[in-house]
Amino acid sequence: MDLVPVDRTPAPGALLLSGIPGSGKSTVAAALAARFAMSAHIEVDELQNLIVRGGHWPDPDGDPEADRQIFLRARNACLLADSFVTAGFLPVVDDVVVRRSHHDFYRSQVKAGPLHVVFLAPGPDKAWERNNARHKKLTTNWAFLDEAMRAELSGEGVWIDNADQTVEETVEAVLAATGLSATGPTPER
Repeated sequence: MDLVPVDRTPAPGALLLSGIPGSGKSTVAAALAARFAMSAHIEVDELQNLIVRGGHWPDPDGDPEADRQIFLRARNACLLADSFVTAGFLPVVDDVVVRRSHHDFYRSQVKAGPLHVVFLAPGPDKAWERNNARHKKLTTNWAFLDEAMRAELSGEGVWIDNADQTVEETVEAVLAATGLSATGPTPER
């Protein structure tokens, strides 16, 4: 039996949701994706988890191999995002993007539609507080990345201070800021 691809109208682009660890990226990305009739949540940490041996996670002291793998997983996230866009699914990519080179890489690699970039910026103290309250606790305080992100990427994308927002309020803020229109059912409150 031959499989024939079904033509679909491409999605209205892709969304990159960024922020420092603990900013709410994964939670907001999942809730945001759930608001669309056809969507995908690409959690870049999960792409890193696909490496069975030889994986290097980012390290605050710097590790050239970890830096190389940051771009490897970003490249794969972009390939997946393009594939989903052309199939009609809105991809919501969540990744820690705090450096200009990383941001520019995403901008140059997503080709299937516009890339909407949103930075969640609750501040370093709130991010560390959230980190300590979640099941996926990090032992390293990455709060210093907040300053780097603001210094290198100020003026890029949309910035949302979600320190005092619920997940749903942040989702609404992302939708309003990007102009993306959710087509799925609105979750019950």
